[in-house]
Amino acid sequence: MSAPDRYEVDPNDPRAPSMEMWERLPPSERRRIIAALPSELELAPPEGDPHRLPKQRALGALDAFFRSTGRRVYLSSELPVYYPGERVIAPDLIAVLDVESHERDRWVVAAEGKGIDLAVEVTYEGSRKKDLEENVIRFARLGIPEYFVFDRRDRRLYGWRLQPGNSSYVPIVPQQGRWASSVLGLELAVEDDRFRFFAGSALVLEADELLARANSLVDDLQNRLDESQRRVEEEARRAEEEARRAKVAEQRVQELEAELQRLKKERS
Repeated sequence: MSAPDRYEVDPNDPRAPSMEMWERLPPSERRRIIAALPSELELAPPEGDPHRLPKQRALGALDAFFRSTGRRVYLSSELPVYYPGERVIAPDLIAVLDVESHERDRWVVAAEGKGIDLAVEVTYEGSRKKDLEENVIRFARLGIPEYFVFDRRDRRLYGWRLQPGNSSYVPIVPQQGRWASSVLGLELAVEDDRFRFFAGSALVLEADELLARANSLVDDLQNRLDESQRRVEEEARRAEEEARRAKVAEQRVQELEAELQRLKKERS
């Protein structure tokens, strides 16, 4: 391999090689570079549960929804994403359409064959300028079709979308309190301290809500099973009582027939 085709990852500024260089590299060198790109990053200080919970709930809701529909959508949270020659990004939530949903340590655009389709950030304290200003410019330049920001502190939602042929975002205008995502085929809205997804008029349930619904269905099924068992047992008791009464009646008939025969003999 010639010297220019050797690429070393800078640990202080890890980047994937340019697309031009990537295309010149043999598979073994590509694999080496991918393994050298960090899979864990500390891009910003943690912001605690107010930052963690909204993205965790959203990820669980989307994962369950797309599993139920059978649509192939890869979802992840804070996964390092490497665009060719660009500084790494790790949005709070990403979605990529029509790819396999196997586990990944990182998303290398050149290796995967496509960039991410949607990015979501949750801002609470220290990341407002990055999320609401810098990323709006940068994510559009990277060609990410849709970008949403949930402002947890102010309980506000923002959305942007790339129009065909444009390199800058156009704001998504909410309709009746909902922001439409063309990528997901869903709508987003703010409810209390979280952002939610809607499929038409139906709320996309979060993991705890799905569990509660499942438990309710199990309880309902158990109640119906218990009621059916009670009815079977009641019918069995009734059948047993009817059989007992029939036997008593049959014995009484036999007794009466015997008595009749005795009386006939006495008269003859």
